[in-house]
Amino acid sequence: MSESARQTPEKEHQLGDESFMSATELRGYMDKLEAARAEEAVEAMDRARHAKDALAKTLAEPIDLTPAKLHEITQGLLVKLRAAAERGETEIMVMRFPNSLCTDHGRAINNTEEGWPETLTGRPRQAYELWRDHLRAAGYGLAAMIVEWPNGMPGDVGLFLTWGKK
Repeated sequence: MSESARQTPEKEHQLGDESFMSATELRGYMDKLEAARAEEAVEAMDRARHAKDALAKTLAEPIDLTPAKLHEITQGLLVKLRAAAERGETEIMVMRFPNSLCTDHGRAINNTEEGWPETLTGRPRQAYELWRDHLRAAGYGLAAMIVEWPNGMPGDVGLFLTWGKK
């Protein structure tokens, strides 16, 4: 065996190009990449949590339902209803919100209890009242369900406007 063939891989990288990585250096590089990805994932989760908290804060504040605002909302809803009907659907989700906007964090909705609307606060409560006062008489139904289950626990709630099949 020649002298160069007996050298260890750690020393071989020094014989050629100095910028060539050893296996140990490459593993270290991989570890640094993995740590950076993990840090990015944690930061993304923090940003998502802050955005969700901001959304909950916004949705907790009722809006002033002036006749002009009510008209704007119903016209936007009509566009979505027609598009859903064209796709052959019989329901659309009209609102998604954190379960923190329910006084029981969505327990009554999850258990389909009769009085679930009484647990709604803020804008979700206004959406329910809009349906109750204006859309129910037109034949629309309203359903609520937990639409997200983070770590097996109830998360976001969806409000669905429904209309019957033939």
